[in-house]
Amino acid sequence: MKNIVLIGASGFVGSAILQEALNRGINVTAVVRNPESIKITHNQLTVVKADISSVEEVAKISQGKDAVISAYNPGWTNPDIYDLTLQVYPNIVKGVKRATVERLLIVGGAGTLFVAPGVRVVDSGVIPQEIMGGVKSLGEFYLNTLTQEHELDWVFFSPAGTLEPGVRTGVYRLGKDDLIINEQGESKISVEDYAKAMIDELETPKHHKERFTIGY
Repeated sequence: MKNIVLIGASGFVGSAILQEALNRGINVTAVVRNPESIKITHNQLTVVKADISSVEEVAKISQGKDAVISAYNPGWTNPDIYDLTLQVYPNIVKGVKRATVERLLIVGGAGTLFVAPGVRVVDSGVIPQEIMGGVKSLGEFYLNTLTQEHELDWVFFSPAGTLEPGVRTGVYRLGKDDLIINEQGESKISVEDYAKAMIDELETPKHHKERFTIGY
C-alpha cells in the first residue's frame, strides 16, 4: 500500500488528486495551509498544517513516505504568485531530497508546452495577463531548476490548455512536450481524468526525470 504526501491537497487540482488516491486505498498525508479546508474524513487520510516554504518542514513530513505529490499553488489571485512559486518550489525539492524520498510528482503547467515548432503556449498570446505571473514562474521553475535536478526521480505533469471540472472518463491521450489538441482545435482535460493519470503514474511509473502531458 502506497504512503504518500500530497502538498496543496485542498486546491482545485489537489482535492481531485486526494479523492482519486483515497479511492485507490492509498494512505495520504495532506499538507495544507488551512486544515479546515479539507472537508472529508477518511481512515487513510491525515491532514497536516505546515509551512512548505521550509525545507525542514517538508523533509520532516516526507520522511519515510513512498512519494510526494505537489499541487502547490500560491493562489492565482495572489499578487506575489510569481516570486512565491520561484521561492517555494525549490525548497520543496530540497525538502523531499533531504527526506531521501526518491519520487516527486509535480502538478505542472501548460505554459512551456509547444503549440508549433519553437513556439510555446506562454508565447502564443492566448494566456490572460492576470494569470501570466503564475504561468511564467512555474515554467521557469521547470526549465531552470527541475530539468537540472538529477538525483530525484521527478515528473512534471502538464495538463491540457483547459483544465476544468468534468467526469472521470479514463479515455485521454498522453504526450510529452507538445500541447495535445482535439479534432475541434481544443486542448482540454477534466480535473478528474488528470487526477486519474497522476495516480496511475504514481502506482505504475512510466516517466522519469521528465515532463509529460495529457489531453483529449
